[in-house]
Amino acid sequence: MLKGPIPSHIDPRKLADRGNTLEGDWPLKQFERLCEQLVSDAGNVHARFEFGRDEQRMIVMRGELDVEVQMVCQRCLEPATLPVHSEFIYAVLKEGASLDGLPKGYDALEVGEEPLDLIAVVEDELLLALPIVPAHDPDKCQHPAGFAAAPEPSVNEVSRSNPFDVLAQLKRDPNV
Repeated sequence: MLKGPIPSHIDPRKLADRGNTLEGDWPLKQFERLCEQLVSDAGNVHARFEFGRDEQRMIVMRGELDVEVQMVCQRCLEPATLPVHSEFIYAVLKEGASLDGLPKGYDALEVGEEPLDLIAVVEDELLLALPIVPAHDPDKCQHPAGFAAAPEPSVNEVSRSNPFDVLAQLKRDPNV
């Protein structure tokens, strides 16, 4: 296993033939597209990559990413620190190769003659792993100032007729 700085460009075929494992950290501010979604670019992305071949002799890259990011909570509109974890398995294929024999659970990663831009792959995985609606835990979150929750319906309130009740009756009537 190689610990320390992970190179930004690699040849996954050579690493797989040697059975290498890369592990290390990258500064979060290195991922520009990811940082556009965040409140702060402070912190590090911890990454671990294992390269090898599977039972079908296919080149495989397994990865695991961990980072804590700060995003705007959609409940209270304050910064929230959220853990982001991503695991993936890529089958490394030549550009234009057929995806027919790709085993389930593998994503295809087409690699040409140039070294693979590992930073771009990591950034794509982290963007996919971000929460769709970032929020604090409900018990730790307060509504923003000036927010008024919808009033509870009172017991004495008179119910109004629904204008679509007529359509519902027509739908139930077998003669129509």
